[in-house]
Amino acid sequence: VQLQASGGGLVQAGGSLRLSCAASGRTFSAYTVAWFRQGPGKERDFVAAFFRSSGREYYADSVKGRFTISRDNAKNTVYLQMNSLTPEDTTVYYCAASTRVILSSMRSRDAYDNWGQGTQVTVSS
Repeated sequence: VQLQASGGGLVQAGGSLRLSCAASGRTFSAYTVAWFRQGPGKERDFVAAFFRSSGREYYADSVKGRFTISRDNAKNTVYLQMNSLTPEDTTVYYCAASTRVILSSMRSRDAYDNWGQGTQVTVSS
């Protein structure tokens, strides 16, 4: 499956952005889909995931209550709604997908074998 991430941009602190991850080539509903983020010289960190087997959503503690992951299977797209953004959220965001993710590894970048290009999110103070 090919992934195309979009929706990044510049926003003031306290503002919102919605990222999109559009899939082509395969039916997206068969995949666990996640968002990660990575700053310069840093690890690629888990942000949120929609786990295929259970249909449940999972979040990093740092974004819980502010970010929401959702999917539109008809459009083969997964979204990340980001509210109450802070300058600490500034970085590049990536979407990822895999049919082979298990719950215990869901938060690891190594569990995913399909990645979209990054989209830059910049939050000004």
